[in-house]
Amino acid sequence: MTEVDLQGWIGRSRVTRDTIDANQLAKIAATLDCPVPALDEATSLPPGWHWAYFPDITPLSGIGRDGHQALGEFLPPITLPRRMWASGDLKIARPLSIGETVDKTSTILSVEEKQGRTGKLVFVRVGHEFAGNRGGNMREDHQIVYRDAPVPGAVQPKPMLPPHEPDRSVTLTASPVQLFRYSAITFNSHRIHYDVDFCRDEEGYDGLIIHGPLTATLLMDLACRQAPDRQLKTFGFRALSPLTHIHEFSLHIGATDENSFGLWACNHRGELAMTADAVMT
Repeated sequence: MTEVDLQGWIGRSRVTRDTIDANQLAKIAATLDCPVPALDEATSLPPGWHWAYFPDITPLSGIGRDGHQALGEFLPPITLPRRMWASGDLKIARPLSIGETVDKTSTILSVEEKQGRTGKLVFVRVGHEFAGNRGGNMREDHQIVYRDAPVPGAVQPKPMLPPHEPDRSVTLTASPVQLFRYSAITFNSHRIHYDVDFCRDEEGYDGLIIHGPLTATLLMDLACRQAPDRQLKTFGFRALSPLTHIHEFSLHIGATDENSFGLWACNHRGELAMTADAVMT
């Protein structure tokens, strides 16, 4: 697949409609093991929970070897075998609410090929606009990275360490049951989250991969608990290295000014797995 072919996918767009259903919201709360919000129309959808709505509903005949929707439908047909959620940037003008019907317009914004330290990379950036019939309004830029298959014995990138001491930290584990539930409520059939043999034998990981959106949601929740009297307005995150279910991981937050926070997630060795910035108003 040439660069010209890949560039031809830029500008492709589709619209997905969903209703912010209270039953689905209760399933998210149970998966995160947190209290269920009030299930009425006055309740705003907590930050990050929108990822459990607007699923790609693909028949089994349209699924690729890794469990994802086969490429070439909406996303470009990139031949690199591994894909990960690389980064995201969420802007919440007005939160979505329970019972609201929302149109999500997704557009491929860019396709960029690079040569990384571990092989070829392709980054696909997708913009999502959320418009609800009650005024809910959000914007999300989502970047996916496609990578070569792992090379046995290849030199790994040098781990990155946290930027500074946090104001608050929590240590967590993610069980296979929780990862299965999160895959189920997000209709995500990517095998790296539930098929440990596939993780180890095909993609070179030592355990099930914790979903990038799940880690980002937990960081958003930490920001909201740090400033409970304010609302999250913007949240940007970048995934740096995978977290797996066989080890503990930790979440950290530190204020950068009155309304802004820096957040990060670390693996069991204290190395950075995700960094994020949140603005609360």
